[in-house]
Amino acid sequence: MNLPTLSTISPAYRLHRDAFGRLILTDADGTAHEDVTPVRAFPICAPDEGIALVDAHGHELAWIDRLDALPAALRELVTGELAGREFMPVIERILSVSSYATPSFWQVITDRGETALTLKGEENIRRLPGNALLIADSHGINYLIRDRLALDAQSRKFLDRFL
Repeated sequence: MNLPTLSTISPAYRLHRDAFGRLILTDADGTAHEDVTPVRAFPICAPDEGIALVDAHGHELAWIDRLDALPAALRELVTGELAGREFMPVIERILSVSSYATPSFWQVITDRGETALTLKGEENIRRLPGNALLIADSHGINYLIRDRLALDAQSRKFLDRFL
């Protein structure tokens, strides 16, 4: 199925919020699709490329090749919706680790402030392209380390024990 690409579709397509703050996509036929959600295809590796607009049942309605290709108002609408549903703090520094055996309790500084997380097992640290890591804590929150080699020496030392 060929999906319309939002940056190149006709003005007949319209993306807007209803009175309840939900996204509505009106297609070329005039059909209004309520509760539309943007979903990133590659949220870590290419967060500004490949975004699907899906309906409440998960069916794709439209595709956005690149966020920067959208008009400013539409881009703000989509990025605002993405920010509201995605929560992935970025670890900037590891302050302490309770033990090198798991489960272990970590005190970290993220882009959202200082917090503590519990690492259940070493398998909860996933390697990603470009020296990035994704750490899932015991509550299911994913923390991102964009580049483990860019961390300070103490943080790298803590982390190396688990890799």
